Amino acid sequence: MPKFGWRWLLALSSVPSLLLLLFYAITPESPRFLCMKGRTMEAVDVLEKMARLNGAQLPSGKLVSDKNIELDEVSESATLLAATAKAAKEEENDNIKEDEGSDFGGFKSVSKLLSPKLLRATLLLWMAFFGNAFSYYGIVLLTSELSNGNRICAKQEVESVHSNNSSLYKNVFISSFAEIPGSFVSIMIVDRIGRRLSMASMLFTSCVFLFPLVFSRTEILTRISLFGARLCISASFTIVYIYAPEIYPTSVRTTGIGVASSVGRIGGILCPLVAVALVHNCHQTTAILLFELVVFLSGVAVMFFPFETKGCRLNDTEADMH
Repeated sequence: MPKFGWRWLLALSSVPSLLLLLFYAITPESPRFLCMKGRTMEAVDVLEKMARLNGAQLPSGKLVSDKNIELDEVSESATLLAATAKAAKEEENDNIKEDEGSDFGGFKSVSKLLSPKLLRATLLLWMAFFGNAFSYYGIVLLTSELSNGNRICAKQEVESVHSNNSSLYKNVFISSFAEIPGSFVSIMIVDRIGRRLSMASMLFTSCVFLFPLVFSRTEILTRISLFGARLCISASFTIVYIYAPEIYPTSVRTTGIGVASSVGRIGGILCPLVAVALVHNCHQTTAILLFELVVFLSGVAVMFFPFETKGCRLNDTEADMH
């Protein structure tokens, strides 16, 4: 950054992400999704490839789909075959019409997220995504903003640019490193104590780490607090992405995750406009209290999730949900 500026740093940092594009061509489609669409033969092909690559064998039997039940016996009468073919064709047309939804594209799919069975889970999940994103990006920004804000607001003697950059990079490195143990923490607890309790415990613990900054913001205390808070928020963010696919049935799973993630991005957008602006105006305490409130409310929302998904099978339709 001192030599080329932040734009080159951002451009070079995005190069590894471009490598992901190479994997899209070989990424298999979801067998559950294919079954939901009645494309059982394609689903079998995917499962056979998965079994072959993992040195395993598929269970004996025939894969069937609620959308398209195939005939088990090819020797059935022509009348039955014709009738079944006609019914399958009509069902396929109905499925196509159903998939097309309304003239507003995906509006029908989004509206399913607000159905009576999914309404509570959807609204609480939006709160969790918003709070996680708002807090995560806020803690990232606070790593530099608090240091600069403390110097400016306290009207201390201005240090050299090199000294400021060195201290800033050190703080950013230490804070960013917290995501590594955060990932291990999420791995260790998510299947032991469940998704809801894991997320809630991480969010509430993040509140504990941020709380000392309300009263004191010495350099060492700021580093420790932001390190612990980022560790917990990154762990919570990881777990919410595990819980979200499990809470929705296959028919609306990707739509549900996509909309919830979009709500989270709104939180990420509002964070620098609201919280960081407070730091710039020397209202650090107010900014910290705002983060505390958002994180705490997110933890409360998680505690009210309608059900725990640990050890449960995935649902394919809303009718499968209890």
